[in-house]
Amino acid sequence: MNAVVLAVLVMIILSLARIHVVIALIGGAIVGGIVAGFSVTETLEIFTGGLGANASIALSYAMLGAFAVAINFTGLPNLMVKGAIRLVGKNEETRRKTMTKVILLFIVAIVACFSQNLVPVHIAFIPILVPPLLLIFNELALDRRAVATALTFGLKAPYILIPAGYGFIFHEILVTNMEESGMSVEMGMVPQALALPVLGMLIGLLFAIFVSYRKERPYHNKEIVEESVTSGDKNYTTTGIVISIISIVVVLIAQVVTDSMIFGALSGLIILYCYFGVLHFRKEFTLNQTDQLMTSGMKMLAFIGFVMIAAGGFAEVIRETGHVESLVTSTSDWIGGNHGLAAIIMLIIGLFITMGIGSSFATIPIITAIFVPLAVAIGMSPMATIALIGTAGALGDAGSPASDSTLGPTAGLNADGQHNHIWDTCVPTFLHFNIPLIIFGWLSAIIL
Repeated sequence: MNAVVLAVLVMIILSLARIHVVIALIGGAIVGGIVAGFSVTETLEIFTGGLGANASIALSYAMLGAFAVAINFTGLPNLMVKGAIRLVGKNEETRRKTMTKVILLFIVAIVACFSQNLVPVHIAFIPILVPPLLLIFNELALDRRAVATALTFGLKAPYILIPAGYGFIFHEILVTNMEESGMSVEMGMVPQALALPVLGMLIGLLFAIFVSYRKERPYHNKEIVEESVTSGDKNYTTTGIVISIISIVVVLIAQVVTDSMIFGALSGLIILYCYFGVLHFRKEFTLNQTDQLMTSGMKMLAFIGFVMIAAGGFAEVIRETGHVESLVTSTSDWIGGNHGLAAIIMLIIGLFITMGIGSSFATIPIITAIFVPLAVAIGMSPMATIALIGTAGALGDAGSPASDSTLGPTAGLNADGQHNHIWDTCVPTFLHFNIPLIIFGWLSAIIL
């Protein structure tokens, strides 16, 4: 058996069985290492060696968590909730409530899209935007699975299609690696080749919003932070709202300028801490509450940090097995010249590889080095090859438990402990995006 296939299957099965995803990643890595011929000790050494790859990301999320909780104390969430109640109406008319939910979902998706191309901050906006909106979602009985789907769509579709921001990086990695593998392509070919797969994702998003998760789903109003951390009656003030908006803008600008989530979050926290210092001077906020605020914020995103660190170790084991190449080459003998069969097999292989590593950016070089020679051997065009590689890279990323495109939405939506990472984020995004990606990616490879 192929070590990559077994490792990913074990990780997925354990995750679906509600085993913590960190344990699932470690378990999958051990199985993959043993099948590849490593001892348990050697596998754990390789796993440990890969842990540092995502350490800076984990620290970034911890800082962003502290900033997100700090924003909660400025009164901005309270103002947003009151605005949402006015928008829904006191009588909660069904039609008006439904329209409000749809508008909110599209706004969330659009903001997520902007985070990839227009203001490339990736998932940094989620812990700032989403936790304050949870009370609004609860008021509307909005199914958070729909929100997770909208967020993941915005985090993936824009960079796959549009060559700007993270999209430029994705397209550049794709083109560079294809040329290094011996196939001549141009940047302008990538959006054309990936237009159909992205259309499939859009159809999946619309299906999730208007069909799968259109019904109400009740949630309880819970505090985002520990009860011991209070801020009085949390009434908003003009000063608090202005300070919170300024801090959010500073976070976004600082991150774009320095290309560092850590520095961005730190910049916003400094502004908020100065504001809280004024409140402390006026006896409205104690220093003990400030410390608890920071700790609670870090705990809120500790989950995503540990998963990203473990995912780095898992990916290292996957690469060291050497079975990624054999997974593809072992199928080339019986594919022959059947383009349709070759396309579906290559997409499924890409799904397994990316599900395990959890990043389309990281897997593009691996997939390209193997897929380009295979595509040339069976006579596929450069456009069809781009469609297959781009789609295969995006496939697992959309539903992988170790992907930041799923971890980010979960971190925001589970701020009050009512959103499960696997069943409320990964499974919905897998079903609504990976199935359309396979169908439309296959069509794109056949047509082009």
